[in-house]
Amino acid sequence: MIPILIYAGIFIASFLIAKTISGQATKSGFNSLKTVTFGDESAVTSDRKASVISILTIFLIWGAFTGSNMLPGFLHAPGPFTGEASFNYTVEASDGQQDDASVAVLVYEGTIKPEVPEVEAGDGFAKNDSLIIAAYRSNLARLDRNDEQGRKEGAKIIAVNGQAIAPSEEIETDFGRIAMSQRGTLNIVPKSGWQMEPIWLPAPEAVFKRLGEIASEGFRNYTLGEHLGYSLFRVIAGFILGALVGIPLGYAMGLSNWFRGWFDPIVEFMRPVPPLALIPLVIIWAGIGESGKIILLFLAALWIMAIAARSGVSGVNISKVHAAYSLGASKAQIMRHVIIPNSLPEIFTGARVAMGVCWGTVVAAELVAAEKGAGMMIMVASKFQSTDIVLMGIILIGVIGFGIDVLMRWAERKLVPWKGKS
Repeated sequence: MIPILIYAGIFIASFLIAKTISGQATKSGFNSLKTVTFGDESAVTSDRKASVISILTIFLIWGAFTGSNMLPGFLHAPGPFTGEASFNYTVEASDGQQDDASVAVLVYEGTIKPEVPEVEAGDGFAKNDSLIIAAYRSNLARLDRNDEQGRKEGAKIIAVNGQAIAPSEEIETDFGRIAMSQRGTLNIVPKSGWQMEPIWLPAPEAVFKRLGEIASEGFRNYTLGEHLGYSLFRVIAGFILGALVGIPLGYAMGLSNWFRGWFDPIVEFMRPVPPLALIPLVIIWAGIGESGKIILLFLAALWIMAIAARSGVSGVNISKVHAAYSLGASKAQIMRHVIIPNSLPEIFTGARVAMGVCWGTVVAAELVAAEKGAGMMIMVASKFQSTDIVLMGIILIGVIGFGIDVLMRWAERKLVPWKGKS
């Protein structure tokens, strides 16, 4: 919740700064802006400065809440407590006699377990103790193991640092929280801070380091290029097959009452069905080989492309069709020069959506008996809790998907320059 609030604060501040700069620039003589911009898609373009600030903000928050070495220390969120600490506790024996003892606590980071600190036992029947705890972890301490009178003899802990404590109660200390269980033992929980534990969210440099290792050494007998290449091939093959079937189907539904009535129930029924729900059926039909994965991606793209083409045909301005008829155009000429050009913007929009859905589906498709692919990397890494590889795979999938979307937008600008114009 806290990172989201910080991101929102940076977003608002960036927006206000950009708004101020934009206002000053307009007053300085940028008079080429359109008079009417609200509702005009061509008047709204992506602000690259805002995009750069957004990406940097995400990495800043990521680094701050993982203690990244890429950021100066003052930008780090409060981390977990590490180092030495101590607390005192009071024991009451069965005869009412009381004694105090101290506990030395060492909280460490990393996987290397340090030596338990040595402490003097003390002269009373409650002996001093020492224990070690890993950062982000807790320790249910049996402090009476070395006492002359323990729980078996009726002794019990009644206070910590001079504050009374009973089962199910807890006391805050400088280094963490001490809670008493129902059995009377103390559970020591050092402060975890705001930073994420590496197993949940590793630092950016850990992910980049893992990317370099896999790029040079490969992953499970295949190079990183082969993994990404196979995923890209599956997505493109499934998308192309879906477009080759879906676009003609959409045109037929948009131009023929019979086709519309026949296929509309099927398309509208399959449209809300998530592709992941089809995995068991596809496995039964096509097995767990390569063909099954491509069929799943084909089904993911098919209905989107059919609806996009149908919407494109239905959205053609009827006055253009009448004008073409009045000029003596045949049906084939109207299809070639009116229907197809005017429906292409909708088809390109549907293609971008379908490609995104295919990218989201390929990860799930590769979870089933895949030997290579980005989804396979993520699945295998998750089993071994290699969060850095999982994040690396997610980032690569997002970057490649964004690159494909940029290429499709570029192709749309080149092939459909009349988009947004009447």
